[in-house]
Amino acid sequence: MPMHLEVMNNPPVLITGAAQRSGLYLAKQFLAAGQPVIFSYRSHKAGVDELIALGAQAIQADFATDAGILALIAAVKKQTPSLRAIIHNASDWAADEQEPVAAAAIFRRMFQVHQQAPFLLNLELEALLLAGAKQTGQMTDIIHLTDDAVRRGSNKHAAYVASKAALENLTLSFASRFAPAIKVNAIAPALLAFNQGDDAAYQKKALAKSLLGLEPGFNVLTQTVNFLLQQPYMTGAILPLNGGRHLQT
Repeated sequence: MPMHLEVMNNPPVLITGAAQRSGLYLAKQFLAAGQPVIFSYRSHKAGVDELIALGAQAIQADFATDAGILALIAAVKKQTPSLRAIIHNASDWAADEQEPVAAAAIFRRMFQVHQQAPFLLNLELEALLLAGAKQTGQMTDIIHLTDDAVRRGSNKHAAYVASKAALENLTLSFASRFAPAIKVNAIAPALLAFNQGDDAAYQKKALAKSLLGLEPGFNVLTQTVNFLLQQPYMTGAILPLNGGRHLQT
């Protein structure tokens, strides 16, 4: 049976949406370094079992409703009295719909996952982050994962991009509200790793969008997260992780 997190010396990191891809990779890197992890997942995937086997604490949560968000908050409070960081990785990629009822449903879902969930989690878990700062004698962190597309918009994923833009604005508000004990920053990634099944033509087109032309993998996200966690003089920042896409014509 895993040790209850409250008796561990270093407070856990909470990662939302860690069952696959970037969240899974990040959680595994933390665990390998001896950092306790609590993670949420919407639907069961192989990554959930993998993280549990490595010692992480798993909480199923659906951010589509306020009740689902509040249930996660209650579960985290039962798991630990303090947190080292909250990393808002949970994301829902959905294309816009033309039919108005369907379009409204997509917009509400994007709002719930990318704005409402981080907003409520930050507010309700502030006390745990403050306890973590007192326990460790250093500032604790909130990191919002947004999207490079925020800087240019999208003609097919307008609701998604708008919700991520709002999350960047929440970064500024919470940085001001929670200073100096809690730092709040955001990372805005572009392409990090292709999905299985992405064909060669798509990959070539996607790589051409950046100056560096790389599929860097998820480790660059881990490096950026670690930089923010270790950086004592940065809050309210939004870091681009895009290979120079903003300079590409």
